[in-house]
Amino acid sequence: MRVLGIESSCDETGAAVVDDGTYLLSSSVASSMSLHAEYGGVVPEIAARMQLEVIIPTIDSALKQANCKWQDIDAIAVTVGAGLGSSLLIGVMTARSLAIAKEKPLVSCNHVMGHVYANFITGTSLPDYIISEHEPDFPMLAVILSGGHSQLVLFENHFRYRILGRTQDDAIGEAFDKVAKVLGLPYPGGPSISTFAQKGNAKRFKLPKAMMSKYDFSFSGLKTAVLRLAQDQAGVTYDFPSFQLSERLSEAQKADIAASFQRVAIETVIDKVLLAAQQYNPKSVVLAGGVAANSLLRQSMRQKLFLPISVPDPKLCTDNGAMIAALGGWKLRYKQGLADPYSLTISPNLSM
Repeated sequence: MRVLGIESSCDETGAAVVDDGTYLLSSSVASSMSLHAEYGGVVPEIAARMQLEVIIPTIDSALKQANCKWQDIDAIAVTVGAGLGSSLLIGVMTARSLAIAKEKPLVSCNHVMGHVYANFITGTSLPDYIISEHEPDFPMLAVILSGGHSQLVLFENHFRYRILGRTQDDAIGEAFDKVAKVLGLPYPGGPSISTFAQKGNAKRFKLPKAMMSKYDFSFSGLKTAVLRLAQDQAGVTYDFPSFQLSERLSEAQKADIAASFQRVAIETVIDKVLLAAQQYNPKSVVLAGGVAANSLLRQSMRQKLFLPISVPDPKLCTDNGAMIAALGGWKLRYKQGLADPYSLTISPNLSM
């Protein structure tokens, strides 16, 4: 099955073609990130307006890159949730219209699950992709880390899973964004913190780890601790505006704070993963979501876990159509997710 995947849950607009859920033929992504940078986060109206302009050209680009015509496409897969309602609506309405006009089956996909299935892409003809040649083995422990999600999920098999733990407040990616904002680093915060932390001493400051139930996460306390630390280092009181702090911090102070925060955030994740691996003895561990692109996280996972670890190419960690096309291919294999193109609706709060 050759599937066209469409992803528009946030500020990226992605389209890709994947064969049988495993072989990547194309991936085209149009991002409005630069338009959101001055606001320090995604503005839904700006994202949706940009997506209206670029979604058809992005799909055309994916088809052209895959050297496909519409008659070569067997199905269309689209993200229905979770995400921004206005952005999801553009992707879903486009997919519905194309499914009707081109007479193709339509598959509804969960955005978070899509991130997991980026790990099942095991081949490509495209240059500059580093992709594992082997599919993850089951039982599989999925570590899903992004701007909106922090979850540990145990997969017994395809589409048979249970959530072991999730964030009880901020997701780890959101914490990265907010800490970057305090330090005056550009949006998005994940890459900015990762790059800036290389200049700092990760052991300089002690920061707290949240004491949550066994596999649940919490990053709001860590985020607040960083704010208080920055205020102390700047020599100001706790009512001093956070958006002015960066002007009072030296580059060395910022680098040490960034490095210390990143270390503790990643240690928090690793601690939970080690516990789950010891209890459930999975055959493989997969990283998924935008934070999976973090180099320290990847390195730490490989050092601490004596298990096969699958990590997508960094271009497949952030939102993209390839992960949705891959998930769509596997759903078709298992006869799941077929949707009526005349009635398919979005689900902004969709969970796994």
